[in-house]
Amino acid sequence: MAPPGHQRQDARSLAEVHASVGTSQVSFWRRMFAFAGPAYLISVGYMDPGNWATDLEGGARFGYQLIWVLVMSNAMAILLQTLSARLGIVSGRDLAQACRETYPRVVNLALWALCEIAVAACDLAEVLGAAIALNLLFHIPLLLGVLITAADTLLVLWFQSFGIRTIEAFVLALITVMAGCFCIEIIWAKPSVSEIFTGLVPRLNRDSLYVAIGILGATVMPHNLYLHSALVQTRHIAHSEAAKRTACRYNLIDSAVALNGAMLVNCAILVLAAAVFFKRGIVVTQIQQAHLLLVPLLGTSFAGVIFAVALLCSGQSSTLTGTMAGQVVMEGFLNFRMRPWLRRLVTRTLAIVPAALTIYFAGDQSTFGLLILSQVILSMQLPFAVIPLIHFTNDRARMGSFANSLWVRVLAWSTAAVIVGLNLRLAWLTVAEWLAAAGAWHTVVWLATIPTAAVLLVLLLWVTMEPLIARWTRKFGRAPIVLPETAGAEAAAAPVYHRILVPLDHSHLDRLAVSHAAAMAKLHGAKLFLLHVEEGVTSQIYGPDASTAEVEAGEQYLDRIAQALRDQGIIVETAITHSSSPKKEIVRYGREIRPDLVIMGAHGHGGLKDLIFGTTINPVRHNLEVPMLIVRPGRG
Repeated sequence: MAPPGHQRQDARSLAEVHASVGTSQVSFWRRMFAFAGPAYLISVGYMDPGNWATDLEGGARFGYQLIWVLVMSNAMAILLQTLSARLGIVSGRDLAQACRETYPRVVNLALWALCEIAVAACDLAEVLGAAIALNLLFHIPLLLGVLITAADTLLVLWFQSFGIRTIEAFVLALITVMAGCFCIEIIWAKPSVSEIFTGLVPRLNRDSLYVAIGILGATVMPHNLYLHSALVQTRHIAHSEAAKRTACRYNLIDSAVALNGAMLVNCAILVLAAAVFFKRGIVVTQIQQAHLLLVPLLGTSFAGVIFAVALLCSGQSSTLTGTMAGQVVMEGFLNFRMRPWLRRLVTRTLAIVPAALTIYFAGDQSTFGLLILSQVILSMQLPFAVIPLIHFTNDRARMGSFANSLWVRVLAWSTAAVIVGLNLRLAWLTVAEWLAAAGAWHTVVWLATIPTAAVLLVLLLWVTMEPLIARWTRKFGRAPIVLPETAGAEAAAAPVYHRILVPLDHSHLDRLAVSHAAAMAKLHGAKLFLLHVEEGVTSQIYGPDASTAEVEAGEQYLDRIAQALRDQGIIVETAITHSSSPKKEIVRYGREIRPDLVIMGAHGHGGLKDLIFGTTINPVRHNLEVPMLIVRPGRG
């Protein structure tokens, strides 16, 4: 019943693998294995080539001094990823979907754009890492290596066809290879254990701030928060509170194990750089330089090969999760699904173009700085994902008994304060340096940076204050106007509804229409009639005899909604019909059941979009002589 051009779905994250992994095993270890996986896919983002660049620079320039940054970042990551997983399990919505349903459209578009920049920055790191690894292993020129990485689009699509468990197993294998490589490297490097522990003492100066924030951005990655809230929904979890609590507990274990493993890999890279390069006063400005220097300094030719193999595993594992993160972000914020190959091609193009141009004009030596910059960009996007996540998981109306307790709120807001504080300081110092070095271009640089920074700051303040703004709006909103001529008149008798028709179209508006219908049904003791019109080609040809995956998904979708309403004590009747004209079918069904109220969602089309997509509401309104309640998402 959705007009052509609308996404036909039941608002499920990663719909092709949603609830595809069973978790009903009785044994603790079997159930632990069933829940294990999402956090490992997330953890590869914490070990991507961007991490390598920041860890190598941090260890080579500052020795063991920044180990505390890795430990702090990992603690933040575990907390935030746990909140992300809890949001997905309890609310059944990923972070992007929750934003779309809560914020005005302009804010959602801004957050979506920022997140797409983060995904592109992460993909940039993966492109450069894979190209560097190919160069180290097979002596392929960097520029050609960057172009070759476009081919891994086929690899991603091939793996996705095997299901989520195959992807998780492949990624875990790559992580195991990577961890094994660094274990060998650390044994050869023989770092000072006592100095490693001194690195746990917090210290920071102007020189190390940029690298520290790069490490923070490389460790706590914004798009991972969106992805994790979607990945946990690949597990089949019952709707009871006990089942959700069990799922939250197992996902906490999964996150703690996976992310601590990622921290050990990052620490190994930094410790390796500190033990091999910092001790000898060598400043690493390229990953390739680290590869070449490891061979003579560690005294074995295998050191360079192992390093390059680990780097290639890092880039390829991150590619898989980056693709899924892009899918979740686009579908969640825009409720629009692009074909997987096209989505991957767009994301990779956004990464390849700047990488290729930088290498072409600035040379191979520019890749290291580009990697560091990509991680700083990721860090700058963090507040725009972290603050909404904290608000949503604090919200008792959304999370029920799973809402954050006081101590979790304190930790979460402290984490957000550290992230925002460090980023504001870095932004101030960076802009000041740019303006000081601009010379004759001072005005151009000012116009390019200051207004952008101001807009981002306003957006950050709005997102931070949104719950308070919404509360004020509800409390101090404009009161209804009473016309003088009716002010003293006796109130008309309130209508009572007995039969409410709710057409559903598998769009994001269904949830809104059903919630209004449920409220009306409880108030009036009414019976709800849920109608879905299948309008696919198969349905148009074969009618009720049609049987496709889409038709079956539609039936299951309607059954889930009906059961949820029945659990609330509401009487529900469902109907699925097949027609090429949903509006005519709604009118026909309405005349058959004779409702006294129709509740429909409005997509908000107008003008040209009405011409392209068509309209459903107006024909129904004109042909069914019953009251209609038209619902649409709020726009702030």
